[in-house]
Amino acid sequence: MKKLLIYILALPMALFFSGCKKEMMGYEGKEGVYFAVQHGNKSLSINSWPFQPFSDVEFVRIGQSEVDFPVKVMITGPVKDYDRVFRLEVNPDSTTAVEGQHYASLQTEWKVPAKQTSVDVKIRLKRSPDLENQAVTLGLRLVETNDFKLSFPEWDAIPSLTGGIVVKEFDASLHTLRINDLMIQPAVWPGSIQAGNRESGLFGAFTRKKMQFLIDNLGLKYEDFASSETMPQARYLLVASDAAEILKARFNANNPVLEDDGRLMFIGSVPWTSIIGVPF
Repeated sequence: MKKLLIYILALPMALFFSGCKKEMMGYEGKEGVYFAVQHGNKSLSINSWPFQPFSDVEFVRIGQSEVDFPVKVMITGPVKDYDRVFRLEVNPDSTTAVEGQHYASLQTEWKVPAKQTSVDVKIRLKRSPDLENQAVTLGLRLVETNDFKLSFPEWDAIPSLTGGIVVKEFDASLHTLRINDLMIQPAVWPGSIQAGNRESGLFGAFTRKKMQFLIDNLGLKYEDFASSETMPQARYLLVASDAAEILKARFNANNPVLEDDGRLMFIGSVPWTSIIGVPF
């Protein structure tokens, strides 16, 4: 396995120096495939992100009812001038998702195109209503073919890639998608709940319905509230003011916006008191 890792890391440099016409050592490892998924700290270069045995699929951020989620597969060994086949299957040992409900039937046969070293397999995932309350997992596994073996059934983390959560050892022929539509209170939410379950502050209590109201009416995104950089004070003051005007207009038109428990939605300068659990 260490030979394979050295090969991956050394390949770009080897290609560069090939112009010097020096004889290169032949590749001695498997001609194989592995999941080459990297993610990490978005403030750092992608080149520093470690390889991962899982991917988080958060529909609340994607904002679509279905998505073709890409999962990168790479090869080890020489590049060929013809297409080569590998296989992909659901791994039942790490799957709680239900076919047809959370994901579409999996395409099992894939090709690495001629003269290519990687391909993105696309997994069709569905935004099922139950994902608002619980996450599910979809395990994927690569299967050997006549063209490819499995490159790294025992993957060791590359020491230089530390720009995120580092999983030291895992099987790179397996990958797990962690799928959810959960919406938790974001980092920037200037509101609170006071004694007697009374909403207070600028935004009051966080609810999924209130966030969806802001998304639908003000063109915001859930991730806009992730930090003070994307949602500074001046912006959230304006958001609260605009939202309050819409809520008051709806109330005056006898079409009030209600939370799931029947209370009036509270945000900004609305003139009413909102008690959690007490309907309007």
